[in-house]
Amino acid sequence: MELIIELERSILLFFQSIRSAPMDKIMIFITTLGDSGLLWILVSIGLIFNKNFRRVGIISLLSLLLCFLLNNIVIKNIIQRPRPFYSIQDLRILISIPSEFSFPSGHSSSSFAAATGMFLASKKKVFYLFYILAFFIAISRVYVGVHYLSDVLVGAFVGILCGVMVNKLFLKYIPEK
Repeated sequence: MELIIELERSILLFFQSIRSAPMDKIMIFITTLGDSGLLWILVSIGLIFNKNFRRVGIISLLSLLLCFLLNNIVIKNIIQRPRPFYSIQDLRILISIPSEFSFPSGHSSSSFAAATGMFLASKKKVFYLFYILAFFIAISRVYVGVHYLSDVLVGAFVGILCGVMVNKLFLKYIPEK
């Protein structure tokens, strides 16, 4: 366990060592895109207003809802992992101190839940591009110093799981026409 803790500490300090003013601005912008899942909610609502993608938008929103309940209401409150900047003295964060626990990352979880919901529900495989954005949002959380790598990896896993579950349930109970 000590090895894992040291590895995660090293990863965070490595990200800090490669920071630059232009990259800081980019990563702060990217991490802000994931705040409260708002981007994903807006995209999902936009899809709902398009009759060709209504099902995709609904599945994405339901994936986000399940993800929020599982991640923020259940897992975070059971694990209660403190943010890395509380235990790593040399770590400097680039954004305001988040109020919730660290594990798992809500930004990563919601991003991957929405991306998975959209990707699986759509006949248009172009939705895989949302995985690229989800990946950058997840990495940005480590870059700005508010999450351990394991927080974002497990967050991504929880999000993907939620997207898959909602898609399967939706197909089972509300089959496509």
